[in-house]
Amino acid sequence: MTLALLFPGQGSQSVGMGAALADAFSSAREVFAEVDEALGQHLSQMMRDGPEDQLTLTENAQPALMAVSLAAIRALKVEFGVDVTRAGFVAGHSLGEYSALCAVRALSLSDTARLLKLRGQAMQRAVPVGRGAMASLIGPKTDLALAEEAARVGSEVGVCVVANDNNAGNIVISGEKAAVDRAIEKAKELGARAIPLNVSAPFHCPLMQPAADEMATALAGATIAAPAVAVVANVTARPETDPEVIRRLLVEQVTGRVRWRESMEWMAGEGGVTRFAEIGSGKVLAGMAKRIAPDAESAALNTPEELEAFAKSL
Repeated sequence: MTLALLFPGQGSQSVGMGAALADAFSSAREVFAEVDEALGQHLSQMMRDGPEDQLTLTENAQPALMAVSLAAIRALKVEFGVDVTRAGFVAGHSLGEYSALCAVRALSLSDTARLLKLRGQAMQRAVPVGRGAMASLIGPKTDLALAEEAARVGSEVGVCVVANDNNAGNIVISGEKAAVDRAIEKAKELGARAIPLNVSAPFHCPLMQPAADEMATALAGATIAAPAVAVVANVTARPETDPEVIRRLLVEQVTGRVRWRESMEWMAGEGGVTRFAEIGSGKVLAGMAKRIAPDAESAALNTPEELEAFAKSL
């Protein structure tokens, strides 16, 4: 059995996330305390008690989701003796790539928290509120070719690209509002359903270039070590272990496409992965894994009971 650990991205946050881990394990509480200290804010209290509108802010949601994932990783090792090196690969969706890198010891926890806080702020600053938009194209007819064609038509009136290739039947486009609106109309003509997303900025598109520039500066000063397990990168959909390549890809990821479907297909195919475990908050990626790699096992590990059962199953 080859195992891959998956780390969720924005949208998986919810008030109360991580509370059960913190209540059950001192190792998890230590992670939350370390993140609070690195950021100089009571993020763990916001995660536990809300308010939801504050937790949903990009600059809070990004480090918060990472903190829950790393609390679960720390608990797996300390409480159950399961080290991350039991996995053949790790991968994270967008911000989850930072969680993955921290889990495999390429980035320190405090640096990861600070980088994600800055990433959230930089992405928010990059585009004035209301100028950008994102939409999810869904349904049985939705594939990459359909999404590319819709984005091409949208780009006739402004920036519009495929941002997240999640899985067949679920592809996200991003760009200027007028262009995304045009793309939505085209997608509907082509037989897809289109749902505008409630996001604060148009992520993973060229409008994010100012944020990419900010992250390039921040990452240039960050210590990145060789990961203990290969990280399948969003930008290349292939395993990466070279710290300098990882540094460059994290910058490209801000404006680049999240090639999640391809990443998962590579792991389940050439990578020989037969079991996927989503670590942290929610079960979005576990659900995608079931659709992309139906022959592999997939589960979400959110609670102390799920962590214990997973550890026993290895």
